[in-house]
Amino acid sequence: MPVPLPSTAALEAPFPCIGERPRPRNPADLFWSFTWLALQGFGGVMAVVQRELVEHKRWMTNEEFIEEWAVAQVMPGPNVVNLSIMIGDRYFGLRGAMAALAGMVTFPLALVLAIAVLYAQWATHPAVAGALRGMGAVAAGLIAGTGLKLLSALRLHPLGPLQSAAFAAATFAAMALLRVPLPWVLLGLGSAACALSWRKLAP
Repeated sequence: MPVPLPSTAALEAPFPCIGERPRPRNPADLFWSFTWLALQGFGGVMAVVQRELVEHKRWMTNEEFIEEWAVAQVMPGPNVVNLSIMIGDRYFGLRGAMAALAGMVTFPLALVLAIAVLYAQWATHPAVAGALRGMGAVAAGLIAGTGLKLLSALRLHPLGPLQSAAFAAATFAAMALLRVPLPWVLLGLGSAACALSWRKLAP
């Protein structure tokens, strides 16, 4: 009995599994989803983005999130805004990119302007200063927790878990201990990691 071959459309699709899992229904869905995501992003934005896009909506896998977050990290501008544009473009082209971008900035911009007016009046109050310091600790915990959840995705990385861990440790040492500026870290360690991955993936 002959084995049926996959359709031409399935072979040509850039994301073969994209039709088999949830996806945004329309640009309006992108707008409101990223609006809700942005309104939650107080401090630990990466943690919120990963939880919403990977765990709740399941628009991405952990592996895809790591790859696209890395691209968003390298590009100029806020990481989460870059990621929203990439996801919007993936599903609905320019309309999707603009809808996702509008969702990221419209309501948060109005909220930040209102908070800035209030903060100017209460910035010197001891309770406000203490609350902000406490929120900083929570944000650090959110980011650390998200990093631990994403470690499992490195098992499928071309470099393997050991080399990936070595690059992560070197990046931490360069940024936190040696105080190397971010552009130099990206240029040095980022280029080395890209070159090694390309060598392993090249036919």
